[in-house]
Amino acid sequence: MKLICLVASLIGALTWGTTAKAENYFCTKKLDSLPILQNGRIKPLYVHASETLKNLTGSSKYDKLSAVETYCLLSSKRLGLPSTINLVSKIEHVELQKFLRVEEQKKIDYESLLTQFDALNMEMRSIKNNESYQKAISKLLNNILLYNDILNGENWKVYSPQTSLQANKELALSESFQSFAEYFTEDKVIAQKNVTPLDPFGPILERTKNEFIRDHGDHYLIELTYAKLNLVSYSLMVTCLALASFVLLRNYFKVTLALSFLTLIMQIVLMTLRILVSQRAPITNMYETVMFSGSFALLMSLILGHLKQANLLVFFGLIYNFLSLMMLNFANGMLSATIGPLVPVLRDNFWLSTHVTTVIASYGAFALSWILSNYVLIKKKWFKHLYQIKEEQEIVQLNYTTLKWGTVTLALGIILGGVWADYSWGRFWGWDPKETWSLIVLCIYMAILHGRYTSWIKNDRFITFTAAAFLSVMMAWFGVNYILATGLHSYGFSEGGAIFLGSFFAIQIAIIILTYKKEKITTA
Repeated sequence: MKLICLVASLIGALTWGTTAKAENYFCTKKLDSLPILQNGRIKPLYVHASETLKNLTGSSKYDKLSAVETYCLLSSKRLGLPSTINLVSKIEHVELQKFLRVEEQKKIDYESLLTQFDALNMEMRSIKNNESYQKAISKLLNNILLYNDILNGENWKVYSPQTSLQANKELALSESFQSFAEYFTEDKVIAQKNVTPLDPFGPILERTKNEFIRDHGDHYLIELTYAKLNLVSYSLMVTCLALASFVLLRNYFKVTLALSFLTLIMQIVLMTLRILVSQRAPITNMYETVMFSGSFALLMSLILGHLKQANLLVFFGLIYNFLSLMMLNFANGMLSATIGPLVPVLRDNFWLSTHVTTVIASYGAFALSWILSNYVLIKKKWFKHLYQIKEEQEIVQLNYTTLKWGTVTLALGIILGGVWADYSWGRFWGWDPKETWSLIVLCIYMAILHGRYTSWIKNDRFITFTAAAFLSVMMAWFGVNYILATGLHSYGFSEGGAIFLGSFFAIQIAIIILTYKKEKITTA
């Protein structure tokens, strides 16, 4: 209570200026680089505040305040610092809108939600045979708890070596952190107030950052660079420019090539920074696999495009990379960019870097063949005046090449996965859903390759089969995670992608049906 009164007096000293200045107080952008402990991982406050605010509201900013300023001010309520911040949650589920009586606004502030927590909890328990409604309430309840933790100053921990590390150097690093609420003791604040009367809190936090860097280095700041560079958005912008240059500057392919290499370099830097931050290969969740597959497909299109003298292949590589980057930028409910701790089975970097990388690389190759196939199907059906048989034959050969690369890398990935499974779980194969669907994908593509090699499958059917075959890839890649949600590969599961996957299947099947051309049977 004394600490709260002390804070109130300090705020009074600041009220000579505007209210905004009093509100910001020590919660400024200077705290972006403050090391904090959250979910067992040390990260800059900027990263955690941005992710948390986006999770709560859908945006990483509040009014004119940055994520760190907003997050810090909310936590500072625990110290008695007043604030007019009122975060609002979007309510998308129709039945939840009715329950909260926000059908028109489709949103509600968290202060109101705090008072309805018990009612929401009872409503969730009473739900039967409505899984989507239950999930919507469960997610909202988790967000309310998160918001309450922020208000109580319990959601982030600050480095405090005086309390543990100096007393016992054998303690784990995590033991050297205290919650924000516990960190600011009355004695600590009073002592600093004698030195900096107007702001005792800012210097204390600056000192704890310097102490952490002194004791453990500044490696954690790589993540701050990674987050602030925003390379995913810039890569998307450059990819769009590359696609536009290919269409508008057909006689200046070198421009497209330069932009393609630029976006590839940016994505390599992006993945390198992510590796440095996480200390592992960037293929441990759905966000990273989409990112890696898009980059690999672009790299593959550049290499094969050069070897085969096929500029069009580079265009298709850019298209798939564009689709991947669109998902990374806008499918936030489905793909999470958060870097979290790994489950024990994934902590073997050698097997993670070989097995998963080769499998996802194969998905990138298959995605390239999928775009090639749909290009031919759509062009032959709806753009006949632009269709050329010579171009189709060229695309069939490129398609065949990408399938060979994809099938070989997938087979290698499955074998490596079996070895890893034997090492981790004591068996080479267990018919786990992910394993089974990977084998199904391999069998489908091997059958198509064999049919093409023996001339059983002609050009028209080859194009149709390769377009349809990618549905099996999507099932192995996304379907097992979003629909089946079972098996030993549970560490890769995600939520929120069932609608995306259903829409993808419906559109692809519709294209195949609409472009299907029955073969004419002639009799002697």
